Amino acid sequence: MNQSSPSLDSQQAIELARSAVTEKQLSESALTNLQPWLTEPQYAPYQPALLQLIEARDFGTLDTYFWEVIPFGTGGRRGLMSDFGSATINERTIAESAHGLAAYYKKASGNETGKAAIAHDSRINSNRFARIAASVIAAHGLTVYFYKTSRSTPELSFAVRQLGCDVGAMITASHNPPSDNGFKAYWSTGGQVLPPHDQGIIDEVYQATEIPMLDFDQAVAQGLIKYIDEDLAGEYRSSVITQSHSTNRDLSGLFSPLHGVGETSVFQVLQQVGFTGVKRFEPQCEQNGNFPNVPDQLPNPERTEVYQPAIELAKETGAEIILASDPDADRLGVCTRNEAGEFIHLTGNQVGALLADYVLRKRQEAGTLTPDHYVVETIVTTPLIGAISRAANVRIINNLLVGFKYIAETMDEEGPAKFVFGTEESLGYLAGEYCRDKDAAVAALWICELAAELKSEGKTLLNRLDELYLAYGYHLEGQVSKTCKGSSGNEQIKQLMKAFRQTPPQKMGNLTFTLVRDYQNLEIRSLPENTPSETFSKPQGNVLMFEAKGAGSPLTVQLGVRPSGTEPKIKFYYFAQAAVTDPTQLEETKSGALSTIEDFKQALMDWIDQTLETS
Repeated sequence: MNQSSPSLDSQQAIELARSAVTEKQLSESALTNLQPWLTEPQYAPYQPALLQLIEARDFGTLDTYFWEVIPFGTGGRRGLMSDFGSATINERTIAESAHGLAAYYKKASGNETGKAAIAHDSRINSNRFARIAASVIAAHGLTVYFYKTSRSTPELSFAVRQLGCDVGAMITASHNPPSDNGFKAYWSTGGQVLPPHDQGIIDEVYQATEIPMLDFDQAVAQGLIKYIDEDLAGEYRSSVITQSHSTNRDLSGLFSPLHGVGETSVFQVLQQVGFTGVKRFEPQCEQNGNFPNVPDQLPNPERTEVYQPAIELAKETGAEIILASDPDADRLGVCTRNEAGEFIHLTGNQVGALLADYVLRKRQEAGTLTPDHYVVETIVTTPLIGAISRAANVRIINNLLVGFKYIAETMDEEGPAKFVFGTEESLGYLAGEYCRDKDAAVAALWICELAAELKSEGKTLLNRLDELYLAYGYHLEGQVSKTCKGSSGNEQIKQLMKAFRQTPPQKMGNLTFTLVRDYQNLEIRSLPENTPSETFSKPQGNVLMFEAKGAGSPLTVQLGVRPSGTEPKIKFYYFAQAAVTDPTQLEETKSGALSTIEDFKQALMDWIDQTLETS
C-alpha cells in the first residue's frame, strides 16, 4: 500500500464509499461500519491508511474489513486478522473486546475491582493481543493473572476457577487457518460467556469510544498484572490425571500438537501417567502460528489430511494410535490402526461414544454410578451416546445447542458432582470438575487407557466400536459444509436457511423427508406439507433437524442444518441408524448405509447449488 499522505478528507472518502455502494462495489453494511472509523477520534491512528484504501478504490479489501461488526459466536470472536476494520481481529477489536468484558462485568456485578485471567495460544499475534487485553482489563481496575507462555484453552478455564477470577479471556482462533485469530470471553464459572452476558459485553463493545489502557510492563511492575506461575499448570495436569480409570499403559503411538500448545498439556499428562510408548511427532511439535508442516496449513484435527505425515512414520515404527490436538489443545483427534495395518480416522462421534462407554463401564465396575449421574451432549452429537447412557441407567441430557458453553452451563445447573462426561461431535470432550471447557488432555488420557485395555484383550478401538453397533444399532454420522465468505456469503447462508425453513426438499437420493424440528420457531412440522404438528419449549436457536426414511430400507436418517457460529459456513450434520440383529450382517449394513449416505450427500450439495442459483 502506498504510504504517501492521502489527498482525500473524511467527507470526500465517505462520498466515494457511498458511490461504491451504488455501484455494488461495497456493501451497505460496510459503509455503515466504515463511517465511524473515518470520522471518530478513537480511530484517528487508522484513518490515514483507510483514506489511502478509499483513494485507491480498493473496495474489495474495505468490504472484507468492514462488512460486519465481528460478533460473539459460539466460540467468542474469531476471524481474519488485519491492521484495522470492524469485521476483523486487530489491535482495536481486541481492545474493544477486553474493554467490553471488563466494563460489562463491572456494570453487572456493581464492583469497581475484580480479578481476571488471560491466556493465549501459539498463533501469530496471540501474545501481542493477550498483552493488549491484559493492559485494558487492568486499566479498568481488575487484577490480571497472565500466563507468561502460550497455554491451552482448558488451562485458562482452570485458572479462572482456581484463582477465583470474575472473568477470563483466551486469545485463540482454535483450528482456523494462520490468517485468523480470536478472543474467547469467560465468566467466573470458568465457562465461556452465555446469554445475557454475551449480549451485555457486545453492547459495551458497540459503545466503546476511548478505551483505557495501561503500559503492560509498568502494570506488571506495579503488581496490577501478575504472572501465573508453573505451579498452576502442574495443578491443572494433576486435576486431569485424577480422572484416570485404568493402569494399563502398554501402548505405542504418536502425538502431534499440530504446531500448537498441546505438548504443554496433552503430552505432559500422557508422560506423567506412564504412557511412555506414546512419542511426539517432531515435525509438527514446534509452536508456530504458520503451521508449516500441517497439510494445507489447516490445523484442524477433524481433517484426515493432517494425519498423513504422522501416518507415514507410524507405519514405520509400528505405532498403534495417532493423536492430534488443535492449536489451543481443547480438541482431540484420533487415528487407529485396523487389522490390515491401515490407519482409520475416527470421527468425534465415534470417539465420544467410545469414551462414554469406557467411563460408564469403569464407574459401574467401581460402583460409583447412580441414576442421578448424567452424560451431556449437543443436539448434533450421535444418538449412540444416549443409547449407551440409558443402558448404563444414567441420565442423558442431549437437547443442547451447539457450543461447549452449553455443556458447561448444564454442569453447573445439574451439579458437577453427578457429571460423568460431556461431548460434542466436533472433537470436544470433558470429564471432572476442574474445568468448564473441552479438554484434549483428558480425552487423550481416556482414549489411551481404553486402547491399552483393549490391546491387553487382543482387541482394537475399531473392534469395540463394532461391539457397540451390535448392541445398539449401526450409527453412521458425518458433516459437510458450504463455505460462504464475506457479506455476499452471509446473504447466501441466510437464503439457504430460509429455503430449508420455507420450501424444504422432499427427497434427497432415495430418502424422503417426513418431518422437521425447527429450533428457531420451536415447532415440529410434518413434511412434505411443512405444516406445524407440535411445539416444544427449548432449546431455541437457528437450527433445523430433518428426519428421513429410505424406501423399503431399515435406515433412518436425520439431517441437521445450522450456520456456523465461528466460521463463514453453513453446516450440515447427518445421522444414519440401522438395527443389526446378526453379527454377520454388520459389514453389509455398513456398506448399505454408506452408499445411501453418499447419494444423499451428493443430492444435498446439488440442491444447495440449485437453490443459490435460483434465488
